[in-house]
Amino acid sequence: MKKLYIIIGALLVTCLTACVDVDETYDFHADGSCNVTYNFDMSKAVSVLVNLLPDSVRQTPQFNMVQDTTVNYYNILADSVHRRMDSIQVSTARSSDVVMMLNLKKNLVRISLRHSSDNVADLNYYLKNLSKMTSNDQLGALLKSKKAVSQGADKNPFALTQDYYNYEITTHKFYRTIDMVKFKKYVKVNQSTFTMSKAMLIEMPYKVTVNLPYPISKIDNKKATLSADKKSITIETNIDEVLKDPDVMNFKIDF
Repeated sequence: MKKLYIIIGALLVTCLTACVDVDETYDFHADGSCNVTYNFDMSKAVSVLVNLLPDSVRQTPQFNMVQDTTVNYYNILADSVHRRMDSIQVSTARSSDVVMMLNLKKNLVRISLRHSSDNVADLNYYLKNLSKMTSNDQLGALLKSKKAVSQGADKNPFALTQDYYNYEITTHKFYRTIDMVKFKKYVKVNQSTFTMSKAMLIEMPYKVTVNLPYPISKIDNKKATLSADKKSITIETNIDEVLKDPDVMNFKIDF
């Protein structure tokens, strides 16, 4: 039984550190609050990797387990972590949820991070600390497979989280620029991951949607698509394009 969990855990970790479809959504409101959702879909990779499992594993109850779980981020953390947190960290964690959908039989593995910010200061703090919140230790707590996850401790399991972004946010602008020094370091550490994904012929789409309470007066991103009412933009690309031209991840939105 223990060996079975190790096999399934390793499968999940391989997906999480390799082939992820990333979908970011920012919903800004007139009162200055913002809801942020990050969806990470590993289903395409699962459909390939599941074929590597022996029939004896695929016939077990554990493999056929279905999970659709929403947990508050604060509740994932250990008591020892709670004791080290300041009031801002506690508030951020309590305002964040993690949603996990797992059905290996149907090749489904999705994880969503959801956060509600009350104001610009809250949003800035969350975005600047998101990479810490998606660290391997916390992912291991969620998957109950910390040992397997720790084997990739130098790699962030969620592609395109925020460690290498700089933000400038006010009540009427949302700017994001990439820190090339940090991004190049991230690419170097994860190069084998990107190579594996390409070898598996699995594309890694990346989509950003920003919904605003007022019409956009200016947008600076060559791939941005503006909605008819000028209150939302969508940027769609993929990891291959991002690696060749990181500037596609930058945007400046005035509204």
